Amino acid sequence: MSKKLIAVLTAFVFLLGLCSFVVLYAPKEKNQAASADNHIVYSKGNHSLTLSWAPFGSSGDYLITRGGSRLATEFIPVGSTSETTFTDPNPNTDKYENYYKITRGSTTIILSLENQIFGDNMYFYDRKYETAETARTEMNTHFLTTGGGRENGEWSTKRQAYYFKPNIDGQTYDPGGSGSASSPEANSIELGCYSHVGGLGKLPSDVKLGSVFTRPHLSGGANATCTFWRSMENVTVMRDFAWTVSQSTSARRMLIENTSKYISDVGTSNFWGSGGFIADSHYTFSSRPNWGGQQQWYTRNTIFPSGSEPMGGSYNMVWQGCVNAPNANEANSPVATTPIIREKPFLFIDDDGEYKVFVPAWQKDRIGTSWSTSNMGEGEVQDLFTHWYVAKEGDTDVEINAALKSGKNVFFTPGHYALNAPIQVNRKNAILLGAGIASVTLEPTENNNWGCIYVDDKDGIIVAGLLMDSFNSTTYQIRIGEEGVDTNHSANPILLTDITCRVGGVQSKNIQIHASMQINSNNVVGDHFWLWRADHGTQPGGPARWLRDRCKNGLIVTGNDVTLYALFAEHYQEYEVLWLGERGSTYFFQNEPPYDPPTQTSWSSQGSRIDGYAAFKVANSVKEHYSIGLGSYAVFTGTDGHVNKKNGFEVPNTPRVKIEKMCITRFAGPGNIQNVINGIGGSTADGVKRVSSYNNDPGVEPYDEEFDLPNRVSWPTYIVME
Repeated sequence: MSKKLIAVLTAFVFLLGLCSFVVLYAPKEKNQAASADNHIVYSKGNHSLTLSWAPFGSSGDYLITRGGSRLATEFIPVGSTSETTFTDPNPNTDKYENYYKITRGSTTIILSLENQIFGDNMYFYDRKYETAETARTEMNTHFLTTGGGRENGEWSTKRQAYYFKPNIDGQTYDPGGSGSASSPEANSIELGCYSHVGGLGKLPSDVKLGSVFTRPHLSGGANATCTFWRSMENVTVMRDFAWTVSQSTSARRMLIENTSKYISDVGTSNFWGSGGFIADSHYTFSSRPNWGGQQQWYTRNTIFPSGSEPMGGSYNMVWQGCVNAPNANEANSPVATTPIIREKPFLFIDDDGEYKVFVPAWQKDRIGTSWSTSNMGEGEVQDLFTHWYVAKEGDTDVEINAALKSGKNVFFTPGHYALNAPIQVNRKNAILLGAGIASVTLEPTENNNWGCIYVDDKDGIIVAGLLMDSFNSTTYQIRIGEEGVDTNHSANPILLTDITCRVGGVQSKNIQIHASMQINSNNVVGDHFWLWRADHGTQPGGPARWLRDRCKNGLIVTGNDVTLYALFAEHYQEYEVLWLGERGSTYFFQNEPPYDPPTQTSWSSQGSRIDGYAAFKVANSVKEHYSIGLGSYAVFTGTDGHVNKKNGFEVPNTPRVKIEKMCITRFAGPGNIQNVINGIGGSTADGVKRVSSYNNDPGVEPYDEEFDLPNRVSWPTYIVME
């Protein structure tokens, strides 16, 4: 029988049974590693799987074997064929537990529904079919090879997410081990840059890992100040949780059962890191974790063992809505409750065996975790294939915007998404959810100056887990609401969570960006940002960086009732955070000023009357504002030796504007921050300086000034702005 006739008959049979077939995201050409002809179709009616593939090899039959997972210890023969299609009439009961190796000669390809749905950058593990050490072995191999062999892979475009299916019958993913997570005997998972670990159970206890280690790589192997871009969620760590990290790292919805170290014990000196983020987690062991050596850290809605012993930290530690938080002192700022929060959505497998996304509900004045030992928490369960478009590396802004316009939310599998126009989030309750630190990048095509993401002024929008990069000049990287909007979203706020914006570091051409992020909408909640004008990168630094990587502001807030948790903003060239909206609040702020202002004359504010720019600026027009836990650290290394900053923070002298727990110090370079806030508090020339509270105090109120705000810019014609 000819191949053409076989194809016709196959198509006819397919059409006859269409009503009983479920086609799960038939892949597009660009998403197929081998060929557009490689795909797998599941028939729900008779529970069979039909495989098709592009021809390969020169002669002989194709041999088909099946395993329950990609790395299963056993693949059993299920048939052979001389054709390029094969139907398995008796697959494993769970359709996702069928991975097929098709071999001809020396070549083997693997087909599965999970790979077809989620692409090549998401790795799934199933303890039912694999040994405990399987996942660790593969992940640690990736750690050593990602980024051209560099341990940190900081400038790699490779992104990856590792998802663990729930344990059964008391099994775990712990291969066994002992001692500190940094030791070979611990058999730890080592997690590198642009990597995410997720549990696919309803609860963190459904997936049990052994020990986890994030390896520092600076100054003798113990300096973690460049250990960026990695995340974990919804898993249990049974042994050592050595989460030695700095910016753009999050650990969420974790159950931590044993020792936890937030500074590594490797190397010989410089045992320090530059902060991180943990939320919605529960520590169950008897001793309290210790953040000794960390400069700053933000922890939210986390349960700790009882006790009075300190938990470390050098300058600025904020503990919000936590149970058994440390006592307040100069460095530690416990905040009793979290006034309004919605946890980040996450992918999981429901009781029916299908992939779903859990979208947590809004909560007010919360203490402790959103989940319990038996309840995943309040929220909505959304079917992945009904409510979501699964984007894969290579998808364009046109395809993603079309999915949003059709009513789908977008799940970004790990990857580097090259955009020629912004993603437009233009309807109520729309969600963008990234895995594996997925990055959306504005590419340097002609007249491309629109930015990476526009979020319209609509209720309930969520943007989570994305890195905004810019290889081209633009007005801003992400904008929330058009300029001048005034809608009240208090009943269903907009949520931004685990957001990174990066200016420079990678591209070789000169770029100019006005602001990384602008929040114009009211009632926006931000839960963990790192806004970063890169202080280092693949291109030469020094004076060239000041002109090559241009960006005035990290964040501009014009909306009212904006609440931010864990705000990191660094190295921007003017006000790094500029706040013009009313009733705003920030719980934790970390900053380093730009390293590289060339001269004091070229870096001055308030009509050139004030040296430098404040890191956190509340405009004189603001009547009501509250923030707590603010730190700014001088590192003026790329200057002429005579550059200083007058104030770390600037606010109006107004009764309802209050800032608590501010800290400044100098880490390196000859320049100083000369005052903590409004001309008072002392200079970093004399060491660490703190002001516990400023509320209409007798400091010098800043001069009135007009701020240079981004102008409304044009957008692509195919996007209808509402």
